[in-house]
Amino acid sequence: MNKEVQQFVDSVSDDRRGLYEKLEALIMGMYPSAEVVITYGIPTYKAKGGRVGLGYWKDGVSFFPFGGKYLDEFRAKYPAIKTGKGTINFKLTDKIPVGALKKIIKLAIEQPKGR
Repeated sequence: MNKEVQQFVDSVSDDRRGLYEKLEALIMGMYPSAEVVITYGIPTYKAKGGRVGLGYWKDGVSFFPFGGKYLDEFRAKYPAIKTGKGTINFKLTDKIPVGALKKIIKLAIEQPKGR
């Protein structure tokens, strides 16, 4: 991991870091050769022409698929999980729907033009 990304990850020492590492492991498990860089101030995982990002927020970790349409199905199925126009804002107390998140990651990485 490059120094800039490591500094971002290390910038918090509370429970958000554990959630971040869990989400990062999910991404890297699917795309182990992903390049990790800072884009728009957050770690961004780039592979196969697409990308996803992770960032901290006060109550947890935000997931960025860099495309709002990827989130439409997720929003409908998981209304209790906070979403923004182009983010999923996971709280520390949220149960992560791994299958649904993997689907979004795959679409964002492998079909980035399908936004």
